[in-house]
Amino acid sequence: MGTITARKRKDGSTGYTAQIVRKKDGKIVLREAKTFDGKREANSWIVFREAELDKPGGIERATRTTTTLADAIDAYTSRVTDIGRTKAQCLKSIKDYRIASMACEAITAKDISDFAHELRKGGRKPQTVANYISHLSAVFRTARPLFGMQLSVQEMQDAQMALTKSNDIAKSAERERRPTLEELDLLMQHFVDREKRAPQSAPMHKIIAFAIFSTRRQEEITRIRWEDLDQKYGRILVRDMKHPGQKKGNDVLCELPPEAMRIALSMPRAKPEIFPYSTDAISAAFTRACQFLAIADLHFHDLRHEGVSRLFETGRTIPLAASVSGHRSWTSLKRYAQIREKGDKFAGWPWLEVICRP
Repeated sequence: MGTITARKRKDGSTGYTAQIVRKKDGKIVLREAKTFDGKREANSWIVFREAELDKPGGIERATRTTTTLADAIDAYTSRVTDIGRTKAQCLKSIKDYRIASMACEAITAKDISDFAHELRKGGRKPQTVANYISHLSAVFRTARPLFGMQLSVQEMQDAQMALTKSNDIAKSAERERRPTLEELDLLMQHFVDREKRAPQSAPMHKIIAFAIFSTRRQEEITRIRWEDLDQKYGRILVRDMKHPGQKKGNDVLCELPPEAMRIALSMPRAKPEIFPYSTDAISAAFTRACQFLAIADLHFHDLRHEGVSRLFETGRTIPLAASVSGHRSWTSLKRYAQIREKGDKFAGWPWLEVICRP
């Protein structure tokens, strides 16, 4: 049973300190105290608190060290490897919000929804908010089994369902931007001229063309090694291909179209990688060139969309296109199914011969 001690305060009023002490094997395992203005309130607190402690696991919950969502994020980013730079930055920024200071076990679906609304008020689009919530949900899924932190997966799922219905989160709109031949001509000339001025710079004209003809993503291009190239059968091993449930070891053997093979074989064999350049350097060079040439709203990833679209325009079926792009699910390629066969717009493209020079 708890005790109540009356004490005079400096202002002359009386405070009533309620204290609860619990022992196990003769040792104090819990000590809690709280001061009230009245004896009745102090006694009510003792009755309520002792009832909570008497519940199964009550003392364990009371003595458990409180961990916050920020702690869970730190544990996740330090334990789970290769989470990606964008995801890591997103999780880091979440720690600046109120929800990050909350105890893990106290976070409810409403708290997650409030966090999403806070992001929306800050001007972020539903697609961007969806990315934040998706990255955060990964922390919720691993916190309990990996770190013993009491984040509720159910609360996260409830929040995601409600936020979807309220349109606070939404899937990213599929981009339909494709470069025109005129825009590609500008980019080719720009980077050929740059190579003459700076021979040690990345051969962006080759990388851009390879991205289109191979349909490879930027990160995949920089990981391809000479040993991955199967010239005899026109194939290439794509290492760690992007996959939502598998970050490492998702190596896929893909068909490499003849144009892409020619570009790859034109590269020097000085290093193990065919294109031994960083994604940061490639991305920065592409972005700067588009700005300089006044090419609006063109992303490097749009080159993959161009490449896959070309496969359908030249008569490929979904299975045959997937053999190049590496899509495991043909459903992902259904957006291209309406593209009619109308020939290869790159047929006779004069830049291909320039690009394929050693």
